[in-house]
Amino acid sequence: MKAVIMAGGSGTRLRPLTSSLPKPMVPVGNKPIAEHIVNLLKQHNFKDIIFTLHYLPEAICDHFGDGTEFGIKVEYAIEEGSPLGTAGCVKAIQDKLDSTFLVVSGDSLTDIDLTAAVKFHKEKGSKATLVLKRVENPLEYGVVITDADAKIQRFVEKPGPSEVFSDTVNTGIYILEPEVLLYVILGREQDFSNDLFPLLLLRNEPIYGYVADGYWCDVGSLSVYRQANYDLLDGKINIDVDAPQIQPRIWVKEGTQIDASANLQAPILIGKNCRIGAKTIIEPYTIIGDNVLVQEKVTLKRPVIWPNVYIGKQSTLCACVVCNNATIHNSVEILEGAIIGTNTAVGQEAKISPDVRLWPDKTVDSGAHVIESVIWGTRAPRTLFGAHGVKGLANVEITPEFAVNLAAAFGATLKSGPVLVSRDFWQVSQMLSRAIVSGLISVGIEVQNLESMPLPIARYYIKTQRASGLMHVRVSQRETNKVSIEFFDSQGIAIAKSMERKIETTFFRADFPRCLPADVGNMTYPSRVREYYMDEFLKHVKGQVFEEDKVPFCIVPGLNYTRVTKSGSVSTHAPKIVIDYAMAETGAILPDLLGQVGIETVVLNSSIRNLPPKPEERLAMRKQLADVVKALKAELGVQIGRNGEQMTLVDETGEIIRGELLLATVADIILKDKPKRTIVVPVSASSAIERIAARYGCKVVRCKASETEIGTTTARLEDVVLGGSANGCFIFPEFQNGYDAMFALGQVLEHLTFQGRTLHEAVADLPLLIHQVDSVHCPWERKGKVMRLLVEKHQDHPIELIDGVKIQTRPEHWILVLPDAVEPLVHIYADGADFENTRADLNEYTQLVSYLQKV
Repeated sequence: MKAVIMAGGSGTRLRPLTSSLPKPMVPVGNKPIAEHIVNLLKQHNFKDIIFTLHYLPEAICDHFGDGTEFGIKVEYAIEEGSPLGTAGCVKAIQDKLDSTFLVVSGDSLTDIDLTAAVKFHKEKGSKATLVLKRVENPLEYGVVITDADAKIQRFVEKPGPSEVFSDTVNTGIYILEPEVLLYVILGREQDFSNDLFPLLLLRNEPIYGYVADGYWCDVGSLSVYRQANYDLLDGKINIDVDAPQIQPRIWVKEGTQIDASANLQAPILIGKNCRIGAKTIIEPYTIIGDNVLVQEKVTLKRPVIWPNVYIGKQSTLCACVVCNNATIHNSVEILEGAIIGTNTAVGQEAKISPDVRLWPDKTVDSGAHVIESVIWGTRAPRTLFGAHGVKGLANVEITPEFAVNLAAAFGATLKSGPVLVSRDFWQVSQMLSRAIVSGLISVGIEVQNLESMPLPIARYYIKTQRASGLMHVRVSQRETNKVSIEFFDSQGIAIAKSMERKIETTFFRADFPRCLPADVGNMTYPSRVREYYMDEFLKHVKGQVFEEDKVPFCIVPGLNYTRVTKSGSVSTHAPKIVIDYAMAETGAILPDLLGQVGIETVVLNSSIRNLPPKPEERLAMRKQLADVVKALKAELGVQIGRNGEQMTLVDETGEIIRGELLLATVADIILKDKPKRTIVVPVSASSAIERIAARYGCKVVRCKASETEIGTTTARLEDVVLGGSANGCFIFPEFQNGYDAMFALGQVLEHLTFQGRTLHEAVADLPLLIHQVDSVHCPWERKGKVMRLLVEKHQDHPIELIDGVKIQTRPEHWILVLPDAVEPLVHIYADGADFENTRADLNEYTQLVSYLQKV
């Protein structure tokens, strides 16, 4: 059988290790990863090997040659131009694959029994067999579910935290029959996991998953790279270290000289022709490459040191990586997670802080304390994007330097403008927005700076300017020491995951081109941003047309509302509402808007201060709002939050309406006048939404439980009149595809007026709503296992896998188990037709999730 090693990737997340070296040539245990793969293939009698190459192909070609030195036959297929993807590059060599063949990723370290996998493939009569492995944290891999016969049922490539329904992942090792390549189009970029395998499932081709024992590691990050080296020394992987042992688990190759006073602590590996100086301490899990000179009194604590490195006396290296040809002078301290690039020189008594990356060919002055990565300029985060853009501690994790580079990465990805920049009122957001403007114009992007602006207004303005996108900075409402930087596309919709990954890739590579001085982008301050929004707002609120028994009605209020009561009479009424602005800037526009549609307002907490209110302050404001509504006998009260996106309502009796109750209330108010239309809600929403929709012949579309998914689903589908969730954020696509509490309030008021109902009456008209939520702590590495065991345990129950695992426990009762996208938590939602059984279900599954973590 032939084997194909896919070795074309650029290894973005391993930079600067891969700045001048393809990822398969990165050494683990002093041998390139690709060489370990070749040795494994040879062990299982694969001696006819084809490498598919793209990034720096010469390094692999020069190392393996024609394969004679390794006892194999090697051929190379080099992709020119744009990469073709995993399936596309194999399709390009289909004329060399005339029988069953094996495909393996060139950047994985493994000792999986390939012979057993091939035998499984033959016995099953499979067209495509995926070699699978169970892992603790499946977020970075393709998650797979198989049935009792090992036939693949479903998989998701690199799922979000809430999409994890198994801990069984795709290793990137495939056994394929040549005919599956007929489904791949020659010359087009296509991927095995995203394109070919879903198509095979659709065509009912036999595709199986072989769950392998043994070791497998996708070397996808710097921390994982170090761990792979440690695992090799620990014997967790069945690979020959290929060096003699001078003491148990101390491997030293030929030509190396070690001073008698050196202290060597197993396990360690030292390459050939090295020199280890006097009184040097080499602690466990240290790996030293060939031709390395270590001077006296050096302390090495778990570093991975590549060939041809010089380390001066009295230096200390802790859990770092030092690339080839680097020079470390005397008394240098390199701390955990730091990377010293190829040909880099670190001056004496310099200190390299944790996680700092020095790109190749750099010089660090003597005595310098390096706290930021050279070229990049800031510490590299593990990931960039979370549930709401990029979030972190203000001025600690999200610094001006970080914001500059993040904005430059966004601009370099877009390549053209204009890009809008907006923020909330708080001073830290002002600081970061200025840095964002600098980053964008540094790559030649035109910027329109909206300054302090409610997010719904900024998002609406995108369409009027035909802008390429929007970056918005705001302080977190729940954690006021954190800020979020959020990204929106040309339609005002939160950018898709694919775009997030492009920005992240550009950011991590840190090699986006800064423009010439003459090409620096221009910045302007638009003057009529609020006016555009207000004009369109009033057109929609004043000119809303409803249908009742197919007779059109149009409410065009002047100073007063015309109310059509339930009895059919017509009365004139000027509503009074109480608005709690929660010390946010929506107070600058909302009074004028409501005044123009004849609404009398009483304002609370309209002053803007330097710091946002804390969660407990917002709760006290909400209670104050309820008291004022009752005292003034107002129609309703509303608290505006989340920079103009979120609302909480209070009815005329002082009842606070939020969460699932608010979602159901708004849905009933809107759908009553919009029969036979569609509403979009998350999979976690109460079943009361279906009962409300059934009243009016409407359709419910459920999507993943994230605000981004609600927005994109609402924008994508036709005939949608409302999108919303239990957090008090609502989308009215007739106006814009973004969350807008101001417009939502206007819609609620106008529909209630037309219907002749009060808010309290609308709540009283709702169907039964029994919905409960609990949360269980669950470490990230156990989430995948918990979800897989839940699926396996409930094979005989109706299950939905839209987001998390949704299980029908009994008629009209369901449980949703949903991993949190940000925190090490699993949320359990219980919904049903009676309180007792719903509560019992919640208790049972809360305990079950805790138990499954320990299985």
